[in-house]
This record gives sequence, C-alpha cells and structure tokens, in this order.
Amino acid sequence: MSTGTSNSVAPAESSTDDSHDAGEGHGNSPAAWTAVVIMLVAFAVGTIAFCFDVPIVVWIAAGFEIVGLLVGLVMKRMGYGVGGHRYVPKAHH
Repeated sequence: MSTGTSNSVAPAESSTDDSHDAGEGHGNSPAAWTAVVIMLVAFAVGTIAFCFDVPIVVWIAAGFEIVGLLVGLVMKRMGYGVGGHRYVPKAHH
C-alpha cells in the first residue's frame, strides 16, 4: 500500500566557513606566543613545585602567570599583536 509520500532526502547545502581563511591569524602573533610560553613554563614549574610541597615556588610561578599576561599585553601595545604595525603574518600553506 502506497501512501504517496517520498522518502528522498534533499541534498545538504554546502556550508563554507570563511572565518579560517587567510585572515589575521587568530592570535598567532609574537605577543601571543611569548605570553603563552611564559605562562606554560610558569604553570609547569608551579605544578611541579606543588607536587613537591614547595609553596614559595608555587606562589612565584603564580606571579609569573601574571607577568606572562602583562608581557603579552605590552607587546601587543608595542605593535607585535595581530594587526599591529610590527606584526608580519606568515603565509599558511
């Protein structure tokens, strides 16, 4: 018995995401990388110091987390952030 309805599925529309095209780099800048490296090292040192119960080193590492943030902000203001006058984006292949 046929009900007259079709089970065909319409083709899905192609969605293109242009947000990842050769834009401004999404934070891939010297300022961002410097801040992230400082903060990663501080976090690693702080974690190891926490495991060995050395609270003064944990607090120093926490201070370096803030230093990393400030270094990134200062470098961005100096023009090394995405869109800054000293920032030269690298070509993505």
